[in-house]
Amino acid sequence: MEPTKKPFVVDVAIAGGGIIGLSLGLELRQRGLSVAVMERGQAMSSASWAAGGMLAVNDPQNPPELLPLSVRSWALYPAYLDRIEALSGRHVPLRTRWTLQHLESERESDGVLTEAEIVEYAPGLDATGHSFKLLEEGSLDPNDLREALPAAFRAAEGTLLEGTAVLGVESTAHGVLVETQRERIAAGMFVNCCGAWAGGPRLGGLPVVPVKGQMANLRCQPERLRCVVRVPGIYLIPRGDGRVTIGATLEHAGFDETVQEPSIRQLIEAALRLLPEATTPSQMESWAGLRPGTSDGLPILGTSKTKHCWHATGHYRDGILLAPVTARVMAQAMLGESPDVPLEAFTPARF
Repeated sequence: MEPTKKPFVVDVAIAGGGIIGLSLGLELRQRGLSVAVMERGQAMSSASWAAGGMLAVNDPQNPPELLPLSVRSWALYPAYLDRIEALSGRHVPLRTRWTLQHLESERESDGVLTEAEIVEYAPGLDATGHSFKLLEEGSLDPNDLREALPAAFRAAEGTLLEGTAVLGVESTAHGVLVETQRERIAAGMFVNCCGAWAGGPRLGGLPVVPVKGQMANLRCQPERLRCVVRVPGIYLIPRGDGRVTIGATLEHAGFDETVQEPSIRQLIEAALRLLPEATTPSQMESWAGLRPGTSDGLPILGTSKTKHCWHATGHYRDGILLAPVTARVMAQAMLGESPDVPLEAFTPARF
């Protein structure tokens, strides 16, 4: 009989190699802990890659309880990107720094932009029927992070195990034993960062559901749209190189990630009403991703019912925005420190 292979030992085991899991792993490595991140597929290949990349701190659709996390994360973003770039050697620029936000009500008269002011930020925009205010919000291209963040985590001497699904987590006297497709991992702590897949029974059965979003790219002269534009039902995100990312649908379709032409066509029609000079590429660029949704629209951050286990998931449409602050407050909570932002509103125990 062959001897049982000894488990791989780390301080923290993280399930989920998207932006949340890798950002937390990077934060913990900076604090000197050994970290293994397990990803069932390829790192940064699901919602983290499919996202629009808006750092939508003041999106009126966000729950008000989210604002303290959003504001703190926006403040952390410059240092977060600097660290990723220094480790990976790959530049992750902010592609835009402003957002034109549609005003839902005539009562929101403060700060309404004039036509001349709109032209300054979006000369090609047809603002007919819309009132806008200007928000200082950035956006980035998730493809830039897709290249840089896994490389940064590896450069920080974190262990990234791709193609490694978590099969089960067992709490022990001093930590956890994680069973994967490849090997066993013994860790002092385990964190569920599995995004839309975080609700599986093997991970604690959280009430996280996938919310499908379909998106596409149009083309436009870069100087004709210099900021993000958000109106009901559609947003436009210029990448600064002629691409304009448009999105996104909100669909409760289980784990279906197929792209459906009628949905993309509706997005394109809505986008062209706002930016009539935009064109569709000869080879249409469209894709879909699965956001991790919760019933109250807030992320799940905190301890699990299982000893030595934690959750950091449920970020819905704001995973890119909230990655730096999630990494910060989760590391603080896990190490017994007082988090920068109180986590009571985000506790898993609220369900």
